[in-house]
Amino acid sequence: MIDRLRSLWHGADRDDPARSPSSPDDVQADARVASSLRTLLDDPGVPDAVRAELAHEFERVEHMLDKLERGELHVAVFGRVSAGKSALGNALLGHQAFRVGVLHGTTTQAAHAPLDEASAPGLVLIDTPGINELDGETRERLAFDVAEVSDLVVFVADADLTRDELDALTLLAGTQRPLLLALNKTDRYGDDELRDLLEHLRTKTAGLVRAEDVIPVAALPAPQRIVETDTDGHEHVTKASRPPQVAALRERLVSIAEREGKTLSAINAGLFAGRLSDQLTARIAETRRALAARVIRQYCIAKGVAVALNPIPVADLLAAAGLDAAMVVQLSRVYGLPLTRRESGRLVATICAQLAALMGAIWGVQLVSSALKGLSAGLSTVVTAAAQGALAWYATVLIGRAAEQYLVNGKNWGEHGAKRAVADIVGTLDRDSILREAREEILKRLKQRGKTRS
Repeated sequence: MIDRLRSLWHGADRDDPARSPSSPDDVQADARVASSLRTLLDDPGVPDAVRAELAHEFERVEHMLDKLERGELHVAVFGRVSAGKSALGNALLGHQAFRVGVLHGTTTQAAHAPLDEASAPGLVLIDTPGINELDGETRERLAFDVAEVSDLVVFVADADLTRDELDALTLLAGTQRPLLLALNKTDRYGDDELRDLLEHLRTKTAGLVRAEDVIPVAALPAPQRIVETDTDGHEHVTKASRPPQVAALRERLVSIAEREGKTLSAINAGLFAGRLSDQLTARIAETRRALAARVIRQYCIAKGVAVALNPIPVADLLAAAGLDAAMVVQLSRVYGLPLTRRESGRLVATICAQLAALMGAIWGVQLVSSALKGLSAGLSTVVTAAAQGALAWYATVLIGRAAEQYLVNGKNWGEHGAKRAVADIVGTLDRDSILREAREEILKRLKQRGKTRS
């Protein structure tokens, strides 16, 4: 859908005079984007912690939804300090809405002002800080932050583009917003000089700005010098202010707002919603992984200690299987794909079958240590119990990670099946470090238990 919307700006149908400013396709696309935004806002699957973490982004989505419903097109005005951004905004508006000054830093925050509703319904200008302010990092970040929620960008220059300006223009183009380049202060140039400069700028920005969107303006033309001679032959010099020369740019913006405003607004909203959706997916996955890791560790401790303390041969292994099934049930809830106890038992059996085929020697050692623990006494029992508990811990990690992989894939082992999935899990885990951690933790807990009893 977004590709279709974007094509309305970049594609041939943008200039088709027969195309209606609000064709049925556009109206349907706008409605789908609005519906997607509402779905994103109301998604019950977003955990409260993730929603709180991304509260600012959710506020932006609400802002975009309101903007779509009001039919507004937001135009951000960018440029370096003193290029005339604020003056151009005021000239387009026809009144002093934005602060204008000769000192750096006059514009410190983004400011919004709507154009005359009678001639430009829904068109809102956003003035931004200069891209080369003294504390430029903060203000540049603010400027690009505004660009992300704007639908169209007017970049203001007053001469040939510097390297910094061209870099900024390139970054702005990367936000996938349509760009207009306004060459300000054109009253300083002669006709031939202005024509050559415009041609140079169109060549220099090819691929970033359409040639017809490089537009000359004069937001604050220098006063006109008027020389008058009185009856005595004395010359008197006066200066008369001249009106802004922004008609071409204003007409271009009004034309875009009328014909493509809703489309551009929908493009921007859709792109932002897509990025937020990706962020949500990543954060939710990260949250689930962290919670799953805690669940697995809790069951590792429970299973490792339970196996170490159970003096009855083989019976401890049966108890451990029950813990594995309970762990898988908990993991399935973490990933929002609940399993019954029977389903979790079958999943554990599948995983254990694959582990037995891959690691038969390990399970053999566990069975031997189980028997030794029942026949031994004293120190050998403690040593054997710790070893067996560590193996049980390691087995829990393997089963938990394998079950997690199965759930992440939507209750599916993937195209290569359970054997490959379990083998990959085994291959990615550091067995020695897990066993070492398990032994240390189990011995610590056994000592604590011994002190409690004494």
